[in-house]
Amino acid sequence: MFTAARPARWIIPVVLLIAWLGIGGGLGPYAGKLGEVATNDQAAFLPRNAESTQVIEAQKAFQQDETLPAILLWTASDQGDAVSGRQRAEATRALESLSGTEWIAGRPSPALVSEDGLALQGIVQLRPDLGEELPDVLERLEQAGASVEGTSVQVAGPAASQADLSDAFAGIDGLLLGVALSAVLVILLLVYRSVLLPLVIIIGAVFALGLACAIVYALADHDIVRVDGQVQGILSILVIGAATDYALLLTARFREELAVHGDRIAAMRSALRESFGPITASAATVALGLLALLLSDLTNNRALGPVGAIGIVCAVLSTLTFLPAVLVLLGRSAYWPAKPRSAAEKAGSHGIWSRIAELVDRAPRKVWAITLAALIACAAFAPTLTSKGVPLDEIFVNDAPSVAAQKTLSEHFPGGSGNPAVIIASADALGPVAAAAESVDGVDSVAPVTAGGRPGGGEPLVVDGRVRLDATLADAADSDAAKSTVAALREAVHAVPEADALVGGYTAQQYDTQRTAEDDRTLIVPVVLAIILVILVFLLRSLLMPVLLVVTVALNFLATLGVSSLVFTHVFGFSGTDSSVPLYGFVFLVALGVDYNIFLMSRVREESLRHGAREGILRGLTATGGVITSAGVVLAATFAALGIIPLAFLLQIAFIVAFGVLLDTLVVRSLLVPALVRDIGPTAWWPGALSREGTSHRSGAAAGTGPR
Repeated sequence: MFTAARPARWIIPVVLLIAWLGIGGGLGPYAGKLGEVATNDQAAFLPRNAESTQVIEAQKAFQQDETLPAILLWTASDQGDAVSGRQRAEATRALESLSGTEWIAGRPSPALVSEDGLALQGIVQLRPDLGEELPDVLERLEQAGASVEGTSVQVAGPAASQADLSDAFAGIDGLLLGVALSAVLVILLLVYRSVLLPLVIIIGAVFALGLACAIVYALADHDIVRVDGQVQGILSILVIGAATDYALLLTARFREELAVHGDRIAAMRSALRESFGPITASAATVALGLLALLLSDLTNNRALGPVGAIGIVCAVLSTLTFLPAVLVLLGRSAYWPAKPRSAAEKAGSHGIWSRIAELVDRAPRKVWAITLAALIACAAFAPTLTSKGVPLDEIFVNDAPSVAAQKTLSEHFPGGSGNPAVIIASADALGPVAAAAESVDGVDSVAPVTAGGRPGGGEPLVVDGRVRLDATLADAADSDAAKSTVAALREAVHAVPEADALVGGYTAQQYDTQRTAEDDRTLIVPVVLAIILVILVFLLRSLLMPVLLVVTVALNFLATLGVSSLVFTHVFGFSGTDSSVPLYGFVFLVALGVDYNIFLMSRVREESLRHGAREGILRGLTATGGVITSAGVVLAATFAALGIIPLAFLLQIAFIVAFGVLLDTLVVRSLLVPALVRDIGPTAWWPGALSREGTSHRSGAAAGTGPR
């Protein structure tokens, strides 16, 4: 253990351990406090420069107080029966009874009968700052509506959707973290068969998460970054997964070095020297890939960029400081009861990775041809993945009350009821704008907002020379038909002279978000690929090899999208994905997926410099196969944990990343890349020194063990 002759050797590990214990104890609680500074108001995450976003700002002038609409909906208890005049009067009295309560803004509307006579609706404007009180307020609304005899009552509208969204994210801090850490612990116990090491790795990941959450909390509290439930959940998964991946690489290398060096500090120095480059390069690809999201015009994309990058930096910091300190202090006991083995001992054990390396060496062209054909076949289905947004009834994976209420509302009232298109225009052009809007196919009705805050029934409210009109759409507000109507509506009102008209509202927001997401993919995807390519060029000192790796990772992404399209449609029953899902999937899968190729090829380069190109690929694959596969399984399991949150967006992200990581780890990195490099030979390292076979390796040439 500690020797009196050289006590200074232990100062740095002890100081680092004490520092991280202080960080963990002082900042750890912030991992459960991000919800305090998070917002799940979807209006805050719209495109910055879109027309619908401009409308949100403009329409604030037409409201004495900002409100959150809730729609009370009544249908006859006996299906198919029409609602009676008595029931309509009772519904109106129930709505009037809510006036004057502290959580109501203004007077509720009277009960309106649907055209088919089978339903009633009334709109209640709630205060937008109810927060955690919102579910209780909605329950009181439902109780008030239950006084109408012979009817069933439901609550729909933005207030109901926001309450269900908040409920979906309730307890996200503890539940998601608990599931992810449990999955990681089980996998690490199976992989290492060690008692202490899995706990050390998990503690390091938790410390990294606590530090990241504390930094993000401070930034969000000062409105420097924005956090919502999705960003909050992804941050936890990203830090735990990345920190564990980097820790696996370092601990595996330290275990090898312990078998070579008798001194644990010398072993750690060697392990850090050989692991520092791959770990920091891998972290840089993910962090810079995430920061590329700052180029997006969607606020939630820009929010994830810096938050995710902060998480990655904290994960690397923990891996390169806390983990080495603990491993040095524990030494071989960290792996007990397993015994550290060198790479040569593992290579001679004839394990599965030795057999895979032999297969790659024996028939490289057959291996890469078969795997390439399989990936291309899967990628052929990628264009079938629809990313135009999901309808309201698919946002939640479970049967959310707001979804059921919205379905009932759409059955009896115009599809756009409760979510009208909002038109802001010059008051002098009110008539022509209204006429132009009414002439558009798909618009059911148009009415200006009056001083009472509701459309129709009085003189239009004029604010700063402008008026607001609400256009109720005939189709469901989240449908493709409604989005097409918004596009036509904009064209019609923009053509009215001197109207300076803008069209917003829920459907317009979905339309603008979809178009912005498409523009973002066109811009950000090439930027991320360029970032990864540059990092690989500097790390591997080659041009052809980085291009090869980027192409294979991109192919893996397309194959994953193809499989996802089939699974989402035929297994989960989704009609499509959120417009941001492909971009999120690309950034995570490509940036994280290239990590495993970095881990592999950096080791291959190291071995090739010693033993030649052919022997290098075989030794590198054998030495890293187990640890990289373990890292991929851990990362896939952590992202799969996102599936416990009952939102289609996060379930889709969870599947794409988890499946894609496994496909990359088990097929692309294990078979396709090694077989291609083996078949191409030293030329794969062009124009680096390794491409000049016979002069590239040091010890191999000296010992007469050059490439065969």
